Amino acid sequence: MTFSAAKPPIRLLIFDLDGTLIDSKTDLARSVNATLRHLGRAPLDDQTIYSYVGQGAEALIARAVGDGVTRQEMQTGLRYFINYYWMHKLDHTTLYPGVRESLERMANGHAGSPRVMAVLTNKPVYPSQGIIDDLGLGRLFHSVYGGNSFHSKKPDPVGIHALLRETGVQAREAMIVGDSDVDIETGVRAGVWTCGVTYGFGTLSLDSNPPDLVVDSLPELAEALDGNSGAIRPAPLRS
Repeated sequence: MTFSAAKPPIRLLIFDLDGTLIDSKTDLARSVNATLRHLGRAPLDDQTIYSYVGQGAEALIARAVGDGVTRQEMQTGLRYFINYYWMHKLDHTTLYPGVRESLERMANGHAGSPRVMAVLTNKPVYPSQGIIDDLGLGRLFHSVYGGNSFHSKKPDPVGIHALLRETGVQAREAMIVGDSDVDIETGVRAGVWTCGVTYGFGTLSLDSNPPDLVVDSLPELAEALDGNSGAIRPAPLRS
């Protein structure tokens, strides 16, 4: 059964951060290349770095540095990256068009039923919370969880399970929204609805790992949740 056929009352919305709410790719790429220069390594082109985003800071730096890295060099690089990124996290990062207004609308809910919203990202929680606060969105979210908030990162559904317990929401009353296969797999493993956004810089495989619905912008999701089924298109059904 697809989301459009079920039309469940979504009470909890869980958002990925990079590539879903914020366009952070320039600051991430510059922070990675600053780290590589610090380690005496050659910089990478931006598109290559973008393809490494989504599985947390440690995985990002490990992939950027490549083979042959020592444990000490990896730790040095990771510390440098986190510190550099914290200082430059909003140099070029912006909300995607319509995100602020759509979040306000979705938080208010439909027919007088407000929704709980949260952020679940594989980025470390400290810069993630800082970005949300500095962009003036903190009041909209029940929780902001990062890749170091739990014992494991997405696609492990531990973060979703924690949010379901905290809010008392049932799995089929919750939805995760993201731009990558990691987000969709996390939602499938947790038994919640999944929404893929097409405008991010993550990998979204609509054929092999289809979400329950696909939108081209966050305003489209707001429309869909308010009952305008024409605003969304179901992805191919899972086999």
